[in-house]
Amino acid sequence: MHDFQPGSKDDLIDDEQVDEVEGILEFLGDQSEINNLLGEEFFLNQQRILMMNNESSDDDEFYAEGQESDSSMSEHNEDESDSDESPTTPEPTEKNEEQPTTSRRVIDDYDPDDESDEIVRKIIAEIKKPRSKPPNIDTEDYPTDLSFHPSENILAISTVTGDVLIYRYENEENKLLYTHEIHSKAVRDIEFSADGRALFSASRDKSIIFSDFETGKFKRFWDNAHEEPIYTLTVIDENLIVTGDDEGTIKLWDLRNRGSDPVFSIKEVEDYISSIITNNQKKLLVCTSGDGLMTTLNIASKKMYVQSEPYEEELTCAGIFRNESKVVAGSSKGNFYTFNWGEFGYHNDSFTGPSTPVSLMIPITERIAITAGEEGVIRAMHLFPGRILGVVGQHSLAVETMDISHDGEFIATSSHDNDVRFWNIKYFEDFDSISYNAKPNRSAASNNLPSSLRRNRADFFADLA
Repeated sequence: MHDFQPGSKDDLIDDEQVDEVEGILEFLGDQSEINNLLGEEFFLNQQRILMMNNESSDDDEFYAEGQESDSSMSEHNEDESDSDESPTTPEPTEKNEEQPTTSRRVIDDYDPDDESDEIVRKIIAEIKKPRSKPPNIDTEDYPTDLSFHPSENILAISTVTGDVLIYRYENEENKLLYTHEIHSKAVRDIEFSADGRALFSASRDKSIIFSDFETGKFKRFWDNAHEEPIYTLTVIDENLIVTGDDEGTIKLWDLRNRGSDPVFSIKEVEDYISSIITNNQKKLLVCTSGDGLMTTLNIASKKMYVQSEPYEEELTCAGIFRNESKVVAGSSKGNFYTFNWGEFGYHNDSFTGPSTPVSLMIPITERIAITAGEEGVIRAMHLFPGRILGVVGQHSLAVETMDISHDGEFIATSSHDNDVRFWNIKYFEDFDSISYNAKPNRSAASNNLPSSLRRNRADFFADLA
């Protein structure tokens, strides 16, 4: 049996470690009935779990890369021994590549069967489960937006300093490929082009830049594209993009026009443009804004198509569902409003989601969306009917950015704590059908889904009878 020295929570290296262990201990320790049942010995066991990763590296150390056989473990240790005799330091390539580093965790060599306490064995087994998502990415500067490549395992991260970081992600490790200094101020929105060869970025410095994502070389540059800082940018197709700013102005841009003027500029609201979406026909732009309005623009006629009745709350995000027949908007009060496509004057259905503001929404199926906001909790919502399915993941601070990978397997989120987290959502393929008459589950708002770092008490204790 390995001899570990007790450690405190402060000794853990990163937030995901703390979340993982605290999540497990939370559902073990919160209920007084469990405390009374297990007594003082249980709390000693809690300390023992916290101490196990005291000597680990700053990778995501609570997820094993896979259980190895005794023989492969022996080979691995021999390789490490050889490398210790002649250590080498990897150098960045000409394209600013950084070599990923890997290290073995203390807990990987720990055998849960050596433990006499059944609960401790269960916790160790949970921690050592194989990884199903990429590790966290910790950034030096606050990340302001994320964008997945449309066909490759590449993620672009923009920062508050105006830089753009390009990572290749895998379940085992993430690799920084390029760092580009793009804008003079914070990047507000970043999106890959339709073909994945370039990046569009919009900034607080009021500029829009179209750049090669590998070299960072500018292809197009619109200086002072808006009179106010740009809040959001949406790629419509290979030629058209649309932007909205802090004061409600929306501009459409065509890459085929060699001049610096937009196709059109429209201002129909007085507050920030929170989101701009369109369907596959690309005839209408549906825009939500901070003054509680949904404004729809006709691209061909270059004018407003219709504007909704005002809502007494900010409309912060929107998504298209049900074979492009429905639009759902989220609000600063946690409400969701459903509109028929083309009928954007007033909603035809609504329901209340979490009690906190919703600022981000990503459709992942025809009926399900992932939402997040100020409380730092990422939830799955079944929108038809309106139901909270449960918790996908969590940050310790507000979730500011979110995107979905090209294959729909992962979402990535970032928060004020300067880390980017991945969540595996592949299991939602089995979630898409719910009986419309099903009663809402009040506990679903806090129910942890398979992707969450935390688990539900009942699930954990199910096989400990």
